[in-house]
Amino acid sequence: MYASVRAPVNPGIITLVRGLVIGLVVVAIVIVGLITWAVGLNNQLVGLEQNVNEKWAQVQNVYQRRADLIPNLVETVKGFAAQERTVLNEVTQARASATGIRLTPEALNDPQALQKFQAAQNQLSGALSRLLVTVERYPELKSNANFLALQTQLEGTENRITVERQRYNEAVREYNTRLRLFPGSLVAGVMGFKPKAFFEATPESATPPKVKF
Repeated sequence: MYASVRAPVNPGIITLVRGLVIGLVVVAIVIVGLITWAVGLNNQLVGLEQNVNEKWAQVQNVYQRRADLIPNLVETVKGFAAQERTVLNEVTQARASATGIRLTPEALNDPQALQKFQAAQNQLSGALSRLLVTVERYPELKSNANFLALQTQLEGTENRITVERQRYNEAVREYNTRLRLFPGSLVAGVMGFKPKAFFEATPESATPPKVKF
């Protein structure tokens, strides 16, 4: 029996293999790191987007509350000032237009859709202001208990609208800023995140209807 003779291993090959293994490990670590970073950013954007959606839901809720108060307000005014038909009809029609527009969270990516919503709400604010001005001519209406209760609720709702719009815009600003920061903007683009529209301030929306007498 002859003892087998093993050929010596070339040190260069060992070094090469070791280098390849180390390189593969480094590449794997980098890939895992990139994936972890991308997932973390995606989750952060999801959270920020969800916050925007929640704030928008609150905006729509307070606008709906205002719309819910208007029929009773119109009926109360009509009981004392039925002759004010033009103003009463304007409020009723404006309310119908405003409540006919409900924006889904997806629609917040479209500035024109939000502008259309805002225009309808501003139209209602204007009609409501004109209705409340007519009350000045009816002292009995101004002292009516039902009207006074509606006046208080409407005033509180208008203030709430201003607060919720501001909170929505703050949430949009935080989301849009994170969306545009590099290199996160690359991941955001790949994952389909889009900027949200701001609720723009206008002279009409900046001045709530006057409900105090």
